[in-house]
Amino acid sequence: MRIGELARRSATTTRALRYYESRGLLSARRDDSGYRVYDEDDLLVLRQIRTLQDCGFDLEEIRPFVECLRAGFPTGDSCPASSEVYRRKLGELDDRIARLRDVRAWIRTRLDAPREPSVDRRPAAPPKCELTPIGPRPGA
Repeated sequence: MRIGELARRSATTTRALRYYESRGLLSARRDDSGYRVYDEDDLLVLRQIRTLQDCGFDLEEIRPFVECLRAGFPTGDSCPASSEVYRRKLGELDDRIARLRDVRAWIRTRLDAPREPSVDRRPAAPPKCELTPIGPRPGA
């Protein structure tokens, strides 16, 4: 299939497909006329990419899953490298959930605080509301 059909079947754009190709996640073959040609395996790889992106994985985190599929495994998460990415992502999610719980508790205390003026007008120190990982990202 050509790039337009792959884009249509995967509900993405040809621009996105070219980008994935430039990043080494999708590989196109060329026909005699120089057009990009893809097959069903490429569609499977693309679906893996899109699913993981929808779950918040960046392209470098997705790379082991694509490599696993290219190695002939039935799913992209069949390989140890993919499992390691899952473990790292789970840790990140646990950290974010903990931060969100702190933010929620802080907001709850602000809502439950008495509305009348108090002697001490200094607000309680807010929790760190940042939802992105602190420090360099794995693989960055």
